Amino acid sequence: MKVSLAFGKTGLIADIPDKNLVKVMTMQDAPPLPDPSATLREMLVRPLGSPALADMARGKTTACVVISDITRPVPNSILLPPILETLERSGIRRDAITILVATGLHRPSTPEETRQMVGETIMAQYRIVDHHARAIEEQEYLGETARGTPVYIDRIYCRAEMRITTAFIEPHLMAGFSGGRKLVAPGCAGELTIKALHSPTFLEDPHCSEGILDGNPLHTELLEIAGIAGHDFIVNVALDQSHRITGMFAGDPQVAHARGVAFVRSTVRCTLDAPADMVVTTSAGYPLDLTYYQAIKGMTAALPVVKEGGMLILVAECAEGLGSEEFTRMAISFPNAQNFIAGILEHPVVIDQWQLEECARAARKASVILVSPRIAREHRDSLFVRVAETLDEALREGFRKLGPGATVAVIPKGPYTLVELEAN
Repeated sequence: MKVSLAFGKTGLIADIPDKNLVKVMTMQDAPPLPDPSATLREMLVRPLGSPALADMARGKTTACVVISDITRPVPNSILLPPILETLERSGIRRDAITILVATGLHRPSTPEETRQMVGETIMAQYRIVDHHARAIEEQEYLGETARGTPVYIDRIYCRAEMRITTAFIEPHLMAGFSGGRKLVAPGCAGELTIKALHSPTFLEDPHCSEGILDGNPLHTELLEIAGIAGHDFIVNVALDQSHRITGMFAGDPQVAHARGVAFVRSTVRCTLDAPADMVVTTSAGYPLDLTYYQAIKGMTAALPVVKEGGMLILVAECAEGLGSEEFTRMAISFPNAQNFIAGILEHPVVIDQWQLEECARAARKASVILVSPRIAREHRDSLFVRVAETLDEALREGFRKLGPGATVAVIPKGPYTLVELEAN
């Protein structure tokens, strides 16, 4: 059977023998909203668990509207105009509104990416700045959480009188689901805060995983940090496989996010009766598979349905290679996942180790093959996952290792689909 996979901007076709294919695991997809802009305008007047945005903004003089960077396909060209118009009508001057890009520790946005994220008109009319997590002088220190996490948050965010975040909600490999509180931290957090949030203290907890909020220590920590920093209002959306808006959730950050999570869970969950010997997954294509660092999210998304000792094949373009300089150096420094885990448990947290820790979690459960022709040849033999040029090459290796009757499940848009075993 031929299955279309999300890969870069063009996609890729997988040809899986019918006798081996047990399921193509896809989102159910709710119908797209007929008029998302009108829906949002209505929700700004009648939000979830919150006064109207105009009432909240009245009397304020400054506002910060936080958006995701290019690695998240948030439809801000639809979301921002009603928000910005409401703020201005409430008396906040345009030159007192800052759009802050929640880069976390990602690289800064290029001008073209900013244009792609917000549109030409907003780019020309509003102040748009990237968060710089490594510049400690640009952060406000707000104390510590109950668990001792130091809270450094972008000064622009902290000093605004009105703080609004936009996002879309999807399963998240560590925080359970994206959106809501994640735009404050790690999105607008300083380096020291981000390192603490991504330490083994959190990530080695089994509840720190896709689809889990109850008992997830990272989710609890992020809520506390957002409470310390102040988080006034959110506009979060659910998206279908074509990035059309299927749900809108605006209002109180916790109430609206919880409503959005419930909706998303009902539309993205897909189950298998039993683990598959082999799982072919993706990182949902561009922009999430720009780097190996980002693409690992597709790998961990597949873990609940791959058999212990089986094979996980991640198809990701990785047009920008492995990722940051720190991540690249780390990714090629360890011969296997066990050595990497032993190393991070003995040393302080360093930038980007958390994503490799998630990769190691996958490699400890199954053999992992990354299908990517864009990984530099000098790096291919140094990763603790194998790199294949083509999907056919990876499948042949899988059938050689697991036998000609090996069962195969396919997840065309890995991190957007919450895959689980039916018994769970």
